[in-house]
Amino acid sequence: MDKREGNEKFENNDVGSIRIADEVVGIIAGMAATEVSGVAGMSAGLVGGIAEMLGKKNLAKGVKVEVGEREAAVDLYIIVEYGVRIPDIALRVQENVKRGIESMTGLDVVEVNVHVQGVGFGQDGKEEDLRVR
Repeated sequence: MDKREGNEKFENNDVGSIRIADEVVGIIAGMAATEVSGVAGMSAGLVGGIAEMLGKKNLAKGVKVEVGEREAAVDLYIIVEYGVRIPDIALRVQENVKRGIESMTGLDVVEVNVHVQGVGFGQDGKEEDLRVR
């Protein structure tokens, strides 16, 4: 029997209970998104017209997750690499995030919204200019 408690997926079974915090789902989503070739990183949003790129330790901060009893909805804020076809990258991100969350948590992912916040022009993982106009 599933029930909602706070910001966690809560499930009772014969042995005990299982709780999955929203932040865990967010981390899974962030990791799955950055695995996709063409994604430069996660974005913390726009600050003064510049998309701030987050490091590996802050993957959940570029993700907004809503977790219900059996379903989850995800909003991802990403920065793509210069030269990639954005619709293709966004579709691959959606598929990878959905697959990752569903396989690791058992939740049904009903939507994955991808918000492209900037384009990375750097080389060797260093982003030189992430200005969004």
